[in-house]
Parts: sequence; structure tokens; C-alpha cells
Amino acid sequence: MAEVKKIKTALISVFHKDGLDELLKKLNAEGVSFLSTGGTQKFIEELGYNCQKVEDVTTYPSILGGRVKTLHPKVFGGILARRDNEGDREQMAQYEIPEIDLVIVDLYPFEQTVASGASEADIIEKIDIGGISLIRAAAKNFKDVVIVPSKAEYSVLLDILNKKGAQTDIEDRKMFATRAFGVSSHYDTAIHSWFEK
Repeated sequence: MAEVKKIKTALISVFHKDGLDELLKKLNAEGVSFLSTGGTQKFIEELGYNCQKVEDVTTYPSILGGRVKTLHPKVFGGILARRDNEGDREQMAQYEIPEIDLVIVDLYPFEQTVASGASEADIIEKIDIGGISLIRAAAKNFKDVVIVPSKAEYSVLLDILNKKGAQTDIEDRKMFATRAFGVSSHYDTAIHSWFEK
């Protein structure tokens, strides 16, 4: 029997919002709660859904002009905690870390910014830190967490939700993790190439 996991809480932090509304509608209908930051949180609330602010969980505001929003032990603990590990579960209770079962990320458009002929300062600001870290953390813990690493995968998750409801099996989660490391590898290669020039 494949290890089936229910999706109860989704952390959503995306640059491109197009195509997200259909996914949110399905997740909301399945009773999944939303956690988000900044523009994504505003987008979710404008669609009429409840959305908890990441800063209400972390008790830290978005700082350094938005450079640091999700980088916090309560967020990464909620993603990386091994649900079958007693020590991890005890620490989650001790530090009031919420379980995060689904992470939906769409990275800053680094390559498009380079292609547009933007200034070096603008290009550097499009090097995603929080997003890429969320992708890696969720993919590492695919045993418990679903990672949707770009808008190209929105429809893939929607398809699974339509077939199975708000749950995934280990093969689904490993497939998303594989795609996630493909996304992070491509992204870092693009950044490396730009720095080399």
C-alpha cells in the first residue's frame, strides 16, 4: 500500500499568479488551509479565501525590502519535520511549529530579467532565496510533503486533486520532488552562467 498523506495546510508563495485560482478553488473545496506572504496572500484573500499570514506564524514581519519573508524555523520546521519521528513531533509541539503538507512556489523570473536587459542591481534582486529554499526543503521531505515547484506543475497537482481529493501517495510526492530538483538545478545553472559572464 502506497503511503498516502492528506494535505491539510498549504504554504503558497508565488511570483506568477496566473493559473493559481483554479488550484486554490479545488484546495479550498477540499478543506485545505492556506498560509502565505505579501502579494500571494492578497491574491488568495481577494478570491474570497481565508489565508493566514506567514508573519502571524513566525511573529516576524517581512524584512529587508522583502528579501526575508519565509526564512524562519517555524516555516522550515513545518516543512522538514519527519512526521513519523517522535523527537521531531515533540519539538514541533514545544516550539508551536505548524505542519505544512503542501508547498506551492513559483520563483522570481531570473532568466527573463536577464533577457530584458535589466541592470545588474535588478538582476541580483531576482535571485530567489526563500523560494528556492522552500523548494529544496519540501523536496527533501517528499516522504511527508508535496512540492509544486513552478506554475508548470499547477495542472499536475490539480489533476491529482480531481482524481484523489486532497491526498497523495509516495509516488506522487517523489515525482514532484524530482521535478523540484530539476527546477532548482536549472535555476542555479542560469544564475551561475550569468555570474560567469
